[in-house]
Amino acid sequence: MQWAMKPRFLQFVLNCWPPFLFSGIKVERIRDDFCYVRVKLKSRPWTKNINRTQFGGSMFAMTDPIYPLMVMGALGPDYHVWDKKADIDFIAPGRGVLTAEFWLSDSVLQAIKAATDDGDKHFPEFLVHIKDKQGNIVCEVNRTIYVRKKKSCR
Repeated sequence: MQWAMKPRFLQFVLNCWPPFLFSGIKVERIRDDFCYVRVKLKSRPWTKNINRTQFGGSMFAMTDPIYPLMVMGALGPDYHVWDKKADIDFIAPGRGVLTAEFWLSDSVLQAIKAATDDGDKHFPEFLVHIKDKQGNIVCEVNRTIYVRKKKSCR
């Protein structure tokens, strides 16, 4: 059973969502199976810090809801999915337009299903690289999500 929200509609909603819209964050692509998403952070005067590089909070925000939404979309309505924790490692100054790509493999989805089949909680981790226009990594974000199969589906 698929999740009720279609990828194109989710993309539209995220791009209108004030934390993304006003931070210059744009979801450029969500694959139909929810297993790939590309997000861009535009360079705007209000997204820069005192050093005139991208504000770290905006870089962090561009990764915020993506993996839980991907897992919800890929697994469907039989699972509770939440963002659990995250940390960010700034590697280089983020200048100009930045991009993040999110991937969800079949093996990760199968591991989540296997780990939660009996109703257990599972905390998969995902590493996201935010890159500049030249493809250089400017920061890494490690996101951990909470996944548990709903009681009515066990």
